Amino acid sequence: MANSPDKHSQHESLHQVGLGKILALLVVVFLGLVIFAVGLGSSSLRTRDSFQILAERLPLIRDLVPRAEIADKYRVIVFQLRLPRIILSSLTGAALAIVGAVFQAVFRNPLADPHILGVSSGAALGATIAIVAGLGTGALGLGAVGFLAFIFALATIGLVYTSVGFAGDERAISSMLLVGVALGTLFSAIISLLMLFNNDEIKRVYMWTLGSFNSASWDKIRFFSLIFLPCTLYLVFQGRTLNLLLAGEEEAMSLGLEAAKVRKRLILVSSLLVAASIAVSGIIGFVGLVIPQYLRILGQHDLRRQLPLAGLAGAIFLLLCDTAARTLLNPLEIPVGIITSLFGVPYFIYVIVKQRLQDRY
Repeated sequence: MANSPDKHSQHESLHQVGLGKILALLVVVFLGLVIFAVGLGSSSLRTRDSFQILAERLPLIRDLVPRAEIADKYRVIVFQLRLPRIILSSLTGAALAIVGAVFQAVFRNPLADPHILGVSSGAALGATIAIVAGLGTGALGLGAVGFLAFIFALATIGLVYTSVGFAGDERAISSMLLVGVALGTLFSAIISLLMLFNNDEIKRVYMWTLGSFNSASWDKIRFFSLIFLPCTLYLVFQGRTLNLLLAGEEEAMSLGLEAAKVRKRLILVSSLLVAASIAVSGIIGFVGLVIPQYLRILGQHDLRRQLPLAGLAGAIFLLLCDTAARTLLNPLEIPVGIITSLFGVPYFIYVIVKQRLQDRY
């Protein structure tokens, strides 16, 4: 009996080492993918040249790497076009995957995704208004479309909260979902009405709702980072709390957790992160659904492990999808939401069928 605490500590230590190794592997994969993606496009670069161009801007590495004989136009392409897109798609993928994992725990539903509360529909309405009104300037480093999408997404969060008089208990959660669905239907109807009277703008609205990073910029990265960093750090460190919520409200309360208050904060922070993601990229589906599900299939049920892994896996997944979107039919670009849907829809059907079979047997 005297040795049991030591054995427990040893088990926890091994557990953490295992997580560290997986994270290190994912970081290596991600960095390799960044270097590879930088070289892809209408003006292709060798992997070695991509690495040298990137290394020139890294303080600890640039002195070790000789300046390459590469035309300056490639440096402009990398730092003004490709790298902002790579960074923004990676951050967005990480945000959506983490929020997906959080929502699936908070709502105790493996099919919950970041758009479940109708935030994306509100953002789509804001973007549609900006497009049909022909607005050309915005704020916060965003264009008019992204800015209005962000404002309307925040307004939707406020509407959902005030409509329910959110108390944070499980009954209020169910009401939030219903209000989110109702608002989503209302906003979709208004969007359809606007499009009916603005036929010339239908394609732009449609393309925005499919998501894209073709307007990525350093200004958008700065805006998104201000929300991404504090929100994701907060959510990632809530793994133990989310484990308790998954165990059930009674058990959580018996362990001293104020489940209602915690749930309110988690939903609010997550919704803010989703609103910012949509503002910089449009609506991108299935990232927040597929990544947490896949990690659970690999045995990562503990949210303390799942959340940081979801962030890195989401970044890798969306970067891969966006790289495919801009290169597969070059010079034609495929909206990245189409690529994520090609992966996500079959998996979504698989999860539903699997659940039904489990319920039956």
